[in-house]
Amino acid sequence: MWTRTFFDRARLLHRSKCISTRSYSCLKGKTVRIGCASGFWGDTPQAAPQLVRQGKINYLVLDYLSEITMSLMAAVKKKKPDLGYAPDFLAAVIKPLQHAIKEKGIRVVANAGGVNPAACVVALQHLLSESGVDLRVGAVTGDDLMEQEAYLREQGVCDISNGDPFPDSVQSMNAYLGARGIATVLSEGADIVVTGRCVDSALALGPLIHEFGWGSSDYNHLASGSLAGHLIECGAQSTGGIMTDWKQSADSWSTIGFPVVECAADGKFVVTKPEDTGGVVSRCTVAEQLVYEIGDPRNYLLPDVACDFSNVNLKELPEPHSVLVEGVRGKAPPDTLKVSATYMDGYRATVVSPMIGPRAVQKVHSMCNSQLDRARQVFKKFKLDDFSHVHIQALGAEESYGKNANDSSREVVQWLAVRHKKKEALELFAREIAAAGTGMGS
Repeated sequence: MWTRTFFDRARLLHRSKCISTRSYSCLKGKTVRIGCASGFWGDTPQAAPQLVRQGKINYLVLDYLSEITMSLMAAVKKKKPDLGYAPDFLAAVIKPLQHAIKEKGIRVVANAGGVNPAACVVALQHLLSESGVDLRVGAVTGDDLMEQEAYLREQGVCDISNGDPFPDSVQSMNAYLGARGIATVLSEGADIVVTGRCVDSALALGPLIHEFGWGSSDYNHLASGSLAGHLIECGAQSTGGIMTDWKQSADSWSTIGFPVVECAADGKFVVTKPEDTGGVVSRCTVAEQLVYEIGDPRNYLLPDVACDFSNVNLKELPEPHSVLVEGVRGKAPPDTLKVSATYMDGYRATVVSPMIGPRAVQKVHSMCNSQLDRARQVFKKFKLDDFSHVHIQALGAEESYGKNANDSSREVVQWLAVRHKKKEALELFAREIAAAGTGMGS
């Protein structure tokens, strides 16, 4: 059973659907407006109040999770079993905005549950109870597969990208769930839905399934809703935050608007941002986000649908910062789910130091190699193995350009990163770094 729900009220009151008044003539019938206030754990806390107060949204969604985030949360939960979720969600979103969310009838969907959605729900219940705000909280669980570790190991599960065998031990193991669980919890009356690991786009697709009643075989609609979620899931990335033609938006980055999609029941939607905010929404910004991390655009696999984005049409509308998206196609999803597992793989240390002067690039490489050689001499004395990984780079010397790099820069930054199976080895390595200030030309 993939989905289980938790609620902070024994009695769920009837709630009318939260549908916006249509803003664009190209969208037929009633529409739903969804704004995304977080593209990662640590994104600006200014986004949520902007969308709640200026975005004219029906749903506020927040994406906190990445693979590295799951490993960090798993480590926290191991030390403190009542944690392992994103506390920022409570402190920076719900606590300051709970009254506005209630008054405006906005519903919230966030994967802030991390590796402990149940604990996140308990914390939310406590916060809302203290404030006296009547918002119903639900959670989608079932992504945690730690109890099935032995079974999956027996099945010969291996790394999807390189075929590496199952790790000897894992700290966390979570399936990427789809949007159906979110839609179910919304249909049962939740105002705030918390999830663990799910695909990022499901945070938007779930509300659209709930509002429009899309069935499990409405593949074109599901693919459109998934693309809507994909285009906003990285926050300001789609509103000019990192666009190629960055000068078009750089002057207004400090007030950048966070993305909003206004969606119709037929699958068409418009990407936009709140009025009187910075940034840019254009055909270019939407196109760049569209191809971000999707692999094959003709077969982007998700739990609810396999998407074909190859014939998507992007059209800039007369309204400012508004792009119509249509032409998405979908087909049946795969019968498997992707799983992300985290495991301990040693320790890492990083050295960053400025280097100024003639032949600075060569100097960085000489210093890094000398630091490594000295550390290896120490390792031998303590019968420690060599580093498991070493990375040397002179930042500012265009070394990422390969043969086209400019190695004549007189001002660069040393970047030396090392990994080792034992923490004590890196502690010994760290003791030798400061010596470069007087003994290695730093």
